[in-house]
Parts: sequence; C-alpha cells; structure tokens
Amino acid sequence: MLFSPIVVLVGALSAAFLVVRYFVQLHHHRTQSKALHCQPSRSGPSAFFGIPGFIQLSKAVHEKRWIEHIHDEYSLYGNTYKQTFLSRNIITTREPENVKALLATQFKDFSLGTRHQQFYPLLGDGIFTLDGAGWSHARGLLRPQFTRDQVADISMLDDHISNLIDLIPKDRSSFDIQRLFFLLTLDSATHFLFGESVGCMLPPSGKTGVLEKCAVGSAQGFANAFGTAQDYLAARSRAQGMYWVVNPKEFREASRQVHEVVDHYVNFALESKRNPEKKNVDGRYIFLEALAADTDDPKILRDNMLNILLAGRDTTASLLSSTFFYLARHPNVWNRLRREIVETFGDAKNPRSEMTQTKLKDIPYLRYVLNEGESLLFLRLQPPVPINFRVATKDTSLPVGGGADYQSPVYVKKGTMITYSVYAMHRRTDLWGKDATSFRPERWEENAKHGWEYLPFNGGPRICLGQQYALTEASYTVVRLMQHFDTLENADLHPRKEPIKLANLTMSHDLGVPIRLYSSDKI
Repeated sequence: MLFSPIVVLVGALSAAFLVVRYFVQLHHHRTQSKALHCQPSRSGPSAFFGIPGFIQLSKAVHEKRWIEHIHDEYSLYGNTYKQTFLSRNIITTREPENVKALLATQFKDFSLGTRHQQFYPLLGDGIFTLDGAGWSHARGLLRPQFTRDQVADISMLDDHISNLIDLIPKDRSSFDIQRLFFLLTLDSATHFLFGESVGCMLPPSGKTGVLEKCAVGSAQGFANAFGTAQDYLAARSRAQGMYWVVNPKEFREASRQVHEVVDHYVNFALESKRNPEKKNVDGRYIFLEALAADTDDPKILRDNMLNILLAGRDTTASLLSSTFFYLARHPNVWNRLRREIVETFGDAKNPRSEMTQTKLKDIPYLRYVLNEGESLLFLRLQPPVPINFRVATKDTSLPVGGGADYQSPVYVKKGTMITYSVYAMHRRTDLWGKDATSFRPERWEENAKHGWEYLPFNGGPRICLGQQYALTEASYTVVRLMQHFDTLENADLHPRKEPIKLANLTMSHDLGVPIRLYSSDKI
C-alpha cells in the first residue's frame, strides 16, 4: 500500500479542517460585511491569479507609462474596484472619501504594510518607514523642527540659487534645467539639515573635505550613490512582498556610501553637543544639531536625516522641474506671473522689496499657479508622489465604491492592500471639470477651496511636515529666476504637451526639461 490508514486519516482531517476554516471565515466576512452595510465593488483584472494584469503593468513600466496605465484602468473599471495581482487581493481607488478614510478618519485601520522592510537598507527606522509607536516617536521628534522660524528663513537659499544661475548658459543655448534643480535641492537640503552643503553646483575646490574622505569621493559621487539607492528602493516597492529579491551588491554599496557620509555629520553633531566649544560659531540654525539636542542615538539621527533628505531633495526638485516644463509651453502664464513678480519685488538689477515667506504667499497669481500645479509646482496635474498604498490591519470598510450606484461602503478584509492614485484623482473631470487635464491656473480664482480631492502633500496624521518648506523653496527659486531672466523658451526637440514620466519614489521627467532661459537687452 502506498499510504497507511494513519496517513490517509491525517490527510482527510487536514483537508476537512481547511474546508471548515474556509466556510467559517466566509461566514465571518459575510456577517462583518452585512454589519458594516457593505456592497460589492466593481471588479478589475483578476483572471489567472492576476498574472496577465502583472504582465500588462510590467510592459507599461518598461515603456515608462505605468502611471498613465493605472489612470486608464480607472476609466475602464471605475473609481473604486477590486482586482487580483499575483494572487494578492487589492482594492484600487481614487475616491476622495476613501482616501480620507485611509489617511485620516480610519487612520488606525491601515498600515504601511511591507514598506519598512522594503526601505530599511537605506532609510532605516524613520518617519517614512515606521508605523505605530515608532512612527509617533519619529514624528514627535521632527515636528518641532518644522515649526521654527528658521524654516521660513529663505536667505539660506540665496547662495545656492546664485550658484544655479551661474550654471545657466549665457549664450542662450539650451540646457536641462531638471539636472540643475536636482543639484540645487541636494545642496540646499544638506545645508539646511547638516549645516554644510555638499556643494554639487560648485567647482572642485582641491581641498580634502568630508566627501573626499568618504567612499563617494565627491559631491557628484554622493548624489549618484543617493540616486542609485533610491532607484533600488523603488524597484523593491514595486516587487511588493518579493522585495527581498531586489538586493544586489550595487544597492548595498550605494546605501553604505550614503550612510558613511551622513554618519560623519551625525558624529560631528554629537561631538558638538558633548563639547559646546565645537559648535558653529555664528549661531546658525542647523537641523541636525537641534535634533541631537533631543537624542544621543546616532542611528535615530542618521535614519531621520535620510528620511528628511529624501523628501526635501527629490520632491522639491520634481516640483521645480515640472514648473518649467509647463511654463515653457505656456508663455502667457510665464509673462503674467513674471509681470506680477517684478511689480512686487522688482527685477535683479532693480529690486524693490525684500522677499519673505509671507510676501511670497501674498502674490495672487503665484498662489493660483502653485495650486494648479501644472505650471508652477506641478501639484495638481503631476503630484510628486502619484501612487501610494496602505494595508488593512483589521477587517474594516471604505466609505464608498460599492453597490449599483457605487455609493455604498466596500468591505475590506484584514491584510488587503488598498492602492490610491493622487495623480488619477487630480485628473477626474467630475471633480475638476471637463478641462481637468488642462493647464489653467485661473480655475483657482473661480474656486479656491478644495477638500480631499486635492492632495499634493498627503493628508491626515501623516501629512508632509515639510510642506511649507518645500513650497517656500520652490516659490523663491522661481521668483529669483524670473527676476534674472525675462524669456523662457521650450527647447524640447520632441514637441509634446505632457512629459514622459520617470516614476520611482517621486516623479521626474525621463527626458529632462530642455529649455532656453535668458535676458533681453531690457534687463
């Protein structure tokens, strides 16, 4: 006999147990769903365990149109739908009420899922990777630093923007301004956080500084290592539960090099704390030193510095790059905005008023263009973080998306992933009008109040701490450039109204932002 009676009995009991457990769970979920007044949502691609959908998405990623691919699926399946993706059940939504539930009103029902494991090799235990008590502690540590007056001090940006202006061709030739913006924001972010800029936009000084002593060797080496590590984080995020497969030597080495640089600044801050005579003599505010006043743990300091550096550098650079992509294609907006800026602040040769964070907010059209995002800060049409997700920590529900009219709650089992697309939500014609995909800052003159349908900086308890810092830096940079240059031209060899998006942790332009920026004889 191939199987003894005991083996057969054990097998039969195991099968019976699985069947009974299945029906018990089915009854439980039906009871819970009924108690929460839930109705079924629409269904998206789920055939063959979601493998065809995975293949389609992989193809879209390869063709650099996966953000648009996801947007198109909403048009096919509705604003909230369920699907199977590599055997995992997923609910996808772009409903403001559902996003509000995920991020605010039902905040405790959802977690970041495997993000901590995915991002840990570079970012460690920081505000963007932690849940629960760990996240609360990290946010509590950082929040006071973003309420200080120093965050509104835009004078610290002056030298960095001047360095950027010096790199703009004087012969009216074309150049990629996105590349310069990523250098600018890395310089300004490291200056603000560490008290010392890595100096990406400066020529080599010949001196042996922090970076020269480290494995990165230079400012550009640090930028490259940081960028490489982030690319792999994005790949690990897309791999979901299979994140551990994406762990090549290049990723590990890039993360190690970034850690080495940040550790130097952390050790210096802790040494300055122990020996006050080593602190910076001019009394400047340094984010890391202020944070070190609250903790002596070098890992906590390093992890949180890297979390803030990632957000402070990439998000603002993305916003600025997209600003000039659209301004170069809409000269009427460039001209009107520049006219208002010069009327308020003057131009580079004849400045009229000192710029402050408050005064930057007081220019009406600047504020409208900021909000529209398609031209100045790319917040509505091209949000810097286009897609995000949460995982249910308990059996719960989402407010809308079920039933024949899609207005009933949708049942969410514990462990279900819910993805939400701010990009797709910002482009809904029923929320933003028939011209939802068009650049029109004037829409904010007509209706300046929006709720959860406008979400460029996340919302709820996890709303971006550095929101005002990012907006101020981007606004000030645009104003300074408009003071120095009166003409902006699109230098893209491939005429297009929309960018080819490179979507990793944040969105950027795959082909850069080629422009010409110069002054006429009048300036």
